[in-house]
Amino acid sequence: MGKAHAVAMSSVGAVFDTTLRPRLEMICAASEESAQRYRSAYGFARSTSDWQALVADPKVDAIVIATPQSFHKDIALAAFAAGKPVFCEKPLGASIDDARAMVAAADASRLPNMVGFNYIRTPASQYARQLIADGALGQITWFRGEHTEDFYADLNAPASWRTTGMANGTMGDLAPHMINAALALIGPVERVMAEIETVHAERPGGSVTNDDHAQLMCRFASGAMGQMYFSRVATGRKMGYAYEVTGTKGAIRFDQEDQNALWLYLREGPEGMQGFRKILTGPAHPDYAPFCQGPGHGTGYQDQIIIEAKDFLSAIETGTAVWPTFRDGLDVSRVVAAALKSAQAQTWVDITDF
Repeated sequence: MGKAHAVAMSSVGAVFDTTLRPRLEMICAASEESAQRYRSAYGFARSTSDWQALVADPKVDAIVIATPQSFHKDIALAAFAAGKPVFCEKPLGASIDDARAMVAAADASRLPNMVGFNYIRTPASQYARQLIADGALGQITWFRGEHTEDFYADLNAPASWRTTGMANGTMGDLAPHMINAALALIGPVERVMAEIETVHAERPGGSVTNDDHAQLMCRFASGAMGQMYFSRVATGRKMGYAYEVTGTKGAIRFDQEDQNALWLYLREGPEGMQGFRKILTGPAHPDYAPFCQGPGHGTGYQDQIIIEAKDFLSAIETGTAVWPTFRDGLDVSRVVAAALKSAQAQTWVDITDF
């Protein structure tokens, strides 16, 4: 993610003609050697292995946190204390307590802050959000979402930091993306019922102490029903960030593995002509035209990060919050915390408890 954000900050000015033009001043990594290697590869002016030195440096005006989530809270709090805006990769913190502390610090500082939920920023998903908000689908009755990948489907894949600690498991890593999508598309979640499971408890090199996959049912505050599934052992799925939304007037289907298409059904016209139609994204859709003037030519993963960079720069320039803020990240963390409690208690859990 460090590379993705470095490329985005280098490109955003040219793509979106932003007023603010970022300069890559300093990068931090776990060792001086790797920091210097990244500095040279990504185009930073300086490097360090001490994140505190980076945050305190007077030439650094804003911070992008792209570390494992166990470091998010301390870096963010130090940055706010130093008077610097913060963009933090998801999830907001390694725990609900981390997330609350980060929101409190952000609110107290009154500085721009954002969380990196990049997938919801594709032109197709932005358009889906717009259609739902405009009432094109009528009253929303049902939502189904998944974030499924197969990078640990092979039981012989070795243990790593990803297999240690709940913050690095599927509920900490993949689930926040789709929960964020659900909140963005449908609105607040009221209560959840979840099951969380480790499929491969032992791997070469050690035991697995976190979850491989999870499923949850939910009820939204709007009254809509919902279902979500998250997995890192979903054989065959590479970027299974997918959702379906059903309303009284229409429906939407989307799959990130085909991120430049949105399937839309509208219950209108003669019955014999009704059906899902494939909409290819183009300049008529949000944040597409700056990348390409041709419909159907498509945007990619890196473009999502450039869109995030544009929004972060806008928040810094105007002093106006741009979604999703740290508080929006906390809303995701609350759903995750409720799901963990539900799985343990084997019962429905209200989000208001968190």
